[in-house]
Amino acid sequence: MNTNFLKTYYEATVEQPSCPTQSGRTDTRVCILGGGLAGLSTALGLAERGVTDVVVLESHRVGHGASGRNGGFVFGGYSLGNADLLASLGAQEARRLYQLTLDAVGLIRQRVQQYGIDCDLVDKGVILANWFNDPARLETPRQLMKEAYGVDWEYVPPGQLKEQLKSDRYFGGLLERNAFHFHPLKYVCGVARTVAGLGVKIFENSPALAIEKRQGKYVVRTEGGEVHADHVVFSGGGYARGLYRPVERAVLPIATYVVATEPLGDRLKDAINCESAVYDTRFAFDYYRPLQDSRILWGGRISILDRGPEAIAGLLKADLVSVYPQLEDVEIQYSWGGLMSYGRHQMAQIGQDDDGIWHAVGFGGHGMAPTTVAGEVLADAIAKAVPIPAGFRKFGLTRTFGLAGMLAAQMTYTAFQARDAFDARRLNR
Repeated sequence: MNTNFLKTYYEATVEQPSCPTQSGRTDTRVCILGGGLAGLSTALGLAERGVTDVVVLESHRVGHGASGRNGGFVFGGYSLGNADLLASLGAQEARRLYQLTLDAVGLIRQRVQQYGIDCDLVDKGVILANWFNDPARLETPRQLMKEAYGVDWEYVPPGQLKEQLKSDRYFGGLLERNAFHFHPLKYVCGVARTVAGLGVKIFENSPALAIEKRQGKYVVRTEGGEVHADHVVFSGGGYARGLYRPVERAVLPIATYVVATEPLGDRLKDAINCESAVYDTRFAFDYYRPLQDSRILWGGRISILDRGPEAIAGLLKADLVSVYPQLEDVEIQYSWGGLMSYGRHQMAQIGQDDDGIWHAVGFGGHGMAPTTVAGEVLADAIAKAVPIPAGFRKFGLTRTFGLAGMLAAQMTYTAFQARDAFDARRLNR
């Protein structure tokens, strides 16, 4: 079996654009720090509004961080749960912010078509599968979505779900039809090519080392030179450290893990007999989807530990087999981890700080649509002086207290894992 733990599945199956490193002095209107989806979506939003005097600085390659390592789910909502969003903001503002993510799902679809981005898009929805023999685990969120957000998630009875997902683990599900899954790194690279074609300058292997204010301009220092800009957008996520403390201290870099199996051929339908992506109703849920080359991409777990690929493969293979024991002999061919950026309040942080630096961070494990929201919101603010929506201002750059915050996050996750296990034993007898 040809395992490849040196690359992610996405890296092994994409043609990445090559961009120069930054050197000397570069003058620009907007300097974006981070070549992931938040930064590139902001660049594209600006270009679509006529602002192409934009520089993107990426410390590695485009999509190196969470944007090119995730599960590839594109659906509504934020890492902060929909019920918590409603409780925090009230009906009107919660619905407004949620609608922005639905608009973003549509905008990603539109951009894939408009700009000819080949990213293996499968527009067959996302299934929330019920891990517990408790109908309220589906009915409660379904009613919330319908009443508070005007969205109808379709009920999938247990028998019908069993035809699609050949597992005894589930007790029915909900289908979010206005959702899809895709190859996130192909999409990121497609957006990068698009913005470069519109005149945006992208520099790779060009980490920002410092930001200072000089004669009314922001000056971003790199290893090879400086970028002088009217605006700076910080979108480095969980990988940015030692550059700009006011934003960095407000996010926790939390690891999550993903694997891809060997191609399964006809055996794929013995486990997953549909094209939808899937996650389940536990707090510590699995998420997975069938790939076009008959593999299964499987993700799950969050941790403060950045484990190696062999350990990740063992953990997630056990998770996969617990749901699909018929795949016990299947090999894991790709295995990787990635760092997500989480705010203490679990909500995306989009706005401008007291020093005038714009930021788009804290997307957690739910970033595909919200990073696009961030790009649109920041592009409107910079290009048209449109105020940031009030709901985002409520979730500011709240300090996470470093290692103490990391340990608290791990303890919370472990406690919820234990609760999930207890509930499953209690309800699924």
